[in-house]
Amino acid sequence: MSVATACATTGALLTGCGMLPGSAPEEKSKTITVWLMKDSASQEFLKRFTEEFERNHANTTLEFQIQPWAGIGPKVNKALESDSPPDVIEVGNTHVAQYADRGGLQNLTLESVRDFGGDDWLPGLAEPGRISNAQYGIPWYAANRVVIYRKDLFQQAGIKTLPRDRTEWLQATNDLNTNGNQGIYLAGQDWYTLSGFIWDEGGELAADAGGKWSGTLHSEAALKGMQFYKKMQGLGRGPRDADEEKPPQADMFAQGDIAQIIATPGTAKLVEQKNPQLRGKLGFFPLPGKTEDTPGAVFIGGSDLVIPERTDERRAAIEVVKALASEKWQKDLARTMNYVPNKGSLASAVAGEEGVAAMARGAVAGHATPASPKWGDVEADNPIKKYMTKVLNGAPAAVAAKQASAEITEVLQRVGKEEEE
Repeated sequence: MSVATACATTGALLTGCGMLPGSAPEEKSKTITVWLMKDSASQEFLKRFTEEFERNHANTTLEFQIQPWAGIGPKVNKALESDSPPDVIEVGNTHVAQYADRGGLQNLTLESVRDFGGDDWLPGLAEPGRISNAQYGIPWYAANRVVIYRKDLFQQAGIKTLPRDRTEWLQATNDLNTNGNQGIYLAGQDWYTLSGFIWDEGGELAADAGGKWSGTLHSEAALKGMQFYKKMQGLGRGPRDADEEKPPQADMFAQGDIAQIIATPGTAKLVEQKNPQLRGKLGFFPLPGKTEDTPGAVFIGGSDLVIPERTDERRAAIEVVKALASEKWQKDLARTMNYVPNKGSLASAVAGEEGVAAMARGAVAGHATPASPKWGDVEADNPIKKYMTKVLNGAPAAVAAKQASAEITEVLQRVGKEEEE
């Protein structure tokens, strides 16, 4: 007797035949562990997400474990090497390369194209998650710098229209240098801002040639970016030998005689806390680009979601990532946390928040630092900062840039050779 005949004629055994309704064995319950970073998402957001996800995915329980940023790199590396890693991990967008380089991440290229709508992702989140044309990091949220400005000082200087391109921005900044005010406060070693100017010119900090990375600060395009930085930095009194945190530029802005700084919108709240008289006087606009048609390039910070290669629940983990990266939950997260969504088409979700809206407009021209797994070693003793100070103090830019490029190249390639040995 065939299996089909047995199932059709033996009523007592119907529940044992997988071909008939109600006959499939009950799916095994599972818990999906997700590591998220501290302050990336509120408890209220996680509660809403968990309730809906578990309602739509029977027999699946979500367990969110919040991790501190301090020391997270070694902790993630250890987890990826273990036999029981978390199923989904939030990582900084610029850190994906170093984890993928160790061979511990799932390749999500197919899912990116088929399920996640990867064609519309912000480049600054998507590109660092893509290694050798394979997508390992799925963009989750972004944040980037904007210009925070004093509305009252712009008005006093007769500036009625916000700058639409670099030329107008330089002119407006120069016009703001009146009555003892600084048109802009720009620290000499703000290398993230310099990076945007370099990208605007078509340059890069470093380039990959078949897996061999080299510094490129000495390229013609990169030198043009440094030239513009020098012009803008010279319109204020920011220190040439320090970055934006020494002293904190929010503290400097709060003193009341600075018209502009370049920072994430959240910095405005710090300024207002230090100087309540500035409440209602601060505005935001994207960094102007070379033409009014395109905002200036900016460094995109933020997070990607990755799935460890050794997870036992790959399918369920993908469903979690798919939901977190979906339109509904991207809009919810952006509104809840004042982030930029992972897709340019979702920017309208934050249109009601002036600072976040400016950030979202600028994010379409966002980039990330070089996707070398060794870039963190460059930043540890950053030669770009030293290069910037030299140029601002009068050193020939081409000579200083060539030296800085050589230092970057030496670090990237030296570390690579050590690992091969």
